[in-house]
Amino acid sequence: MTTILRRWRKHRHSVLSVRSVVGQMFILLVGLVLLLVAAAVVSLLLHSRHDEKSRAAARSRAAAESFANSPGLVAALRSADPSAVLQPRAEAVRKRADVDFVVVMNREGIRYTHPNPERIGERFVGTFVPAREGEVVRETTEGTLGPSVRRVVPVHDEDGDVVGMVAAGVTLGRINLAVVDELPLLLGTGVGVIALATGGAALVSRRLLRQTRGLGPGEITRMYEHHDTVLHSVREGVVILDENSRLLLANDEARRLLELPDDAPGRPVTDLGLAPSTVALLTSEAEVTDEVHLSGGRLLTVNHRLVARPGGGPPTSVTTIRDTTEMRALSGRAETAQKRLSLLYEASVHIGTTLEIGRTAEELTEVAVPDFADFVTVDLVDEVLRGEAADGAPSAMRRAATGGVSEEHPLWPARRRLALGPDSPQIRSLADGQAVAESDLEGADWWRAGDEEHARRLLDYGIHSLISAPLHARGTVLGVASFWRGQNPAPFEAEDLSLAEELAARTAVCVDNARRYTREHTMAATLQRSLLPRALPDQSAVEAAYRYRPAQAVGGDFFDVIPLSGARVALVVGDVVGHGLRAAATMGRLRTAVHNFAALDLPPDELLGRLDELADRTDRDETNGEEVGAVTGATCLYAIYDPVEGLCTLARAGHLPPALLHPDGTVEFPELPVQPPLGVGGMPFETAELRLAEGSGLLLYTDGLVESRGRDIDAGLGLLRGALERAPRDPEAACDAVLDAMLPEPPSDDVALLLARTRVLPPGQVATWDVPFDPAAVGAVRTDATRRLAEWGLADVAFITELLLTELITNAIRHAAGPIRVRLLRDRTLICEVSDGSSTSPHLRNAAATDEGGRGLYLVTQYADRWGTRYTPDGKIIWAEQRLPRRRARP
Repeated sequence: MTTILRRWRKHRHSVLSVRSVVGQMFILLVGLVLLLVAAAVVSLLLHSRHDEKSRAAARSRAAAESFANSPGLVAALRSADPSAVLQPRAEAVRKRADVDFVVVMNREGIRYTHPNPERIGERFVGTFVPAREGEVVRETTEGTLGPSVRRVVPVHDEDGDVVGMVAAGVTLGRINLAVVDELPLLLGTGVGVIALATGGAALVSRRLLRQTRGLGPGEITRMYEHHDTVLHSVREGVVILDENSRLLLANDEARRLLELPDDAPGRPVTDLGLAPSTVALLTSEAEVTDEVHLSGGRLLTVNHRLVARPGGGPPTSVTTIRDTTEMRALSGRAETAQKRLSLLYEASVHIGTTLEIGRTAEELTEVAVPDFADFVTVDLVDEVLRGEAADGAPSAMRRAATGGVSEEHPLWPARRRLALGPDSPQIRSLADGQAVAESDLEGADWWRAGDEEHARRLLDYGIHSLISAPLHARGTVLGVASFWRGQNPAPFEAEDLSLAEELAARTAVCVDNARRYTREHTMAATLQRSLLPRALPDQSAVEAAYRYRPAQAVGGDFFDVIPLSGARVALVVGDVVGHGLRAAATMGRLRTAVHNFAALDLPPDELLGRLDELADRTDRDETNGEEVGAVTGATCLYAIYDPVEGLCTLARAGHLPPALLHPDGTVEFPELPVQPPLGVGGMPFETAELRLAEGSGLLLYTDGLVESRGRDIDAGLGLLRGALERAPRDPEAACDAVLDAMLPEPPSDDVALLLARTRVLPPGQVATWDVPFDPAAVGAVRTDATRRLAEWGLADVAFITELLLTELITNAIRHAAGPIRVRLLRDRTLICEVSDGSSTSPHLRNAAATDEGGRGLYLVTQYADRWGTRYTPDGKIIWAEQRLPRRRARP
């Protein structure tokens, strides 16, 4: 019993599975029966309801008409209290007629009767006007008892006039209850029909389930498609035998390979005319995997499997057959082609990884050895190694790389210069413009190039075959690549020429890229070296040292030390956007502009403002479709140090702040007003002033020193602080220590740094006098100045100094405003300064013979080495410099 239940449950689940065709058909049939039964039940219910409504309407009309024509109704309507007479009679009629209400009303629709006495005296709810006109009203509407089917009939007196109306009706709720009473019978009948239909569908589905094995529609479609494909499209033979070794199925490919007759299906395999070995293989009880079998001159790869039958019994066999005759022939060539493709892929990945000419040549030797050649040599024209283009046919080459399976070989090593004769393999390859192969070097002479001794060493070493391929790229002759075989006994063939040309073409493009880069890098580096200062100028304000570390791609970093008037000095560092020749040229333009503006003695904020305006105007004027170096985006830090006051004034445009080294060894990064880079504009530049003690250090640098791909600026500044704290006091040694600590590897960006140790001009070398605003005070100043010059040992220049001071002070009194101050500075030169409260600048002019004035500045120009004007917040300073006299040697 348990076994029977288990089988029934198994078949039940299989039939009800929606994944199988049988399950889907069963569900479809059951669903269709359910829909039909439901439609029939609903139809019967609607029909029954319609009949009930018709019967209720008939009863309502009969009750209303019978009551309207009953004797004494007219008299009751005309009585003093119609309700007292009619209400009992109406209720009696309602009950006998099986209706829900009988309502008598007058012509205005006022009720005289109602099942609910409280409704008597109210107006009738519904249509009654047609009844008042003598017609019968038929309607289904909402009333006081709910929705109902009703009839309203008129009441006529003896003259035929309508004196009232009678309404009778049945509520829809009562009609529905009558229909519900019939529902059990209808549902029972429907359930019976469903049960019978479901049982029939289950029997049919179970029969189909055995035949379709529970497959779904998609699976059956795919099974048919697969069956059709196996029979007609698959290029692999399939042979199926039953347990009696009769052929059940053989597809088209199996018929072709085994040459089976058309009537082969159903026949024993022994009657098909096959070779005994083939018959034995097809009927074998042992499984076979990828066994090669010879049949009819073909090499067949056979796979043989035994398949157990679902119901038990002897197994059937399935054999697949594949013709590998052509594949065996092509496998050798395919393997060779695959190796060549792999070699070309390796060349595309590993040749040209750098922009160094020599390294690119070495990469070719690494790729081609040993898969293609035993030894590879690359010879390049000398001009190419220098980054230049070869001009005409080369007369000599230089070996750029030599590589092979062994380091001990007779081939010329790298960097050897090779003189080229007309019969040299290099010249022959270049002349032909394509690769040249020689499979037997012993019997050929052209490759010897007149050097029999070297050729004999190569032959004795065992080298027997050569391919010489020219290196051409973009119309430029670069050199020759030679591939040699010695340990590999197979000589080069004609098919190897195309591979050698592919390798040479790839190498030529990479070598030319490196050559062009070398040329541009050399030009940019040369230009940059010519534009950067080669030595720092002489001055006494600071002890300075600098370092410049270029990256692989030349950038636009620059620095400068510019002596200014009044023994002051300007320290500058900046960085131009980009790399290469244009960046170097732009850097030169920007550095020249800084020098020009510094010659005007502009304060740092005004100088950066001029640079910002220049950058904006230059980029707008030169942006005309050509690629030019942009000034916009460049950064700059400009500082002016006054050794008399010990005051440093700084301003920056998008640049990093300087590092300040205090005499006690501590390091800080002073806060400077943050301003945008040059060319951005939008706001004026601001300055910051630092009072520096003597011996303080000021380090100006570019971002390449502190920022790199693996290090952000904050971490770089922390490392720089530590390096400066450990650095020695000497600026030269300190620069080296900072670079060693910050740049252990070659930088990815240019690095420029400028370190200045401050000095203070001793008070004994400075003399200052306040001058009253009176021409008579000039004499006293001259006397004091002469006395001070004598104390300094400069009596030789006293006369010229008196003349300069007289002219400058007199001009200030006559053309400017007070206060007037005179200052003498004894530095590398003797500096005379006269300051006043006016902002007007004197101009040199040629005085006429009759002019009383105009000759003072002319005298200053003649006797002073340099002179000029610089402006201050309170006015201006006119200064003049004289060279100090050489001290005479004592006898």
